[in-house]
Amino acid sequence: MIETLLGGLLGGAFRLAPEVLKWLDRKGERGHELAMQDKALEFEKLRGASRMAEIGASADAAWTTGAMDAYREAIVAQGRPSGVKWVDALSTSVRPIITYWFMALYCSAKFAAFVAAMNAGAGWGEAVINSWTQADQALWSGVLNFWFVGRVFERTRS
Repeated sequence: MIETLLGGLLGGAFRLAPEVLKWLDRKGERGHELAMQDKALEFEKLRGASRMAEIGASADAAWTTGAMDAYREAIVAQGRPSGVKWVDALSTSVRPIITYWFMALYCSAKFAAFVAAMNAGAGWGEAVINSWTQADQALWSGVLNFWFVGRVFERTRS
């Protein structure tokens, strides 16, 4: 009798074993499928973020190109005469007037520093040397380069 009972139990266990194994296998498959879907979702998120960055870069490039075109057109438009003589004359005179005004102001300030040094008891040579600084040398060099080296470049362009 024990053999019959044992045989029945073992037979039932062996009959259920493949079903239990199938159930465990399906559970593993579902877990794997869920993990794969999570990875696919992460990939889609990364691809979407990359696409958004690409769109943003493209928009920035388009804006920059448009801004540069507008800037170029504004500069070209400034060089065109308006047709009104007094407006064109005023427009043409702005840069030279500002340049002369700045140079007069600069020379006045330097002359005032020279006179103050002379009144303080400095000799003529010492007053000149102390009123001419490295900043003055750099400014003078820039002005000379602008007026004389710039002409060389203009000749080579035309």
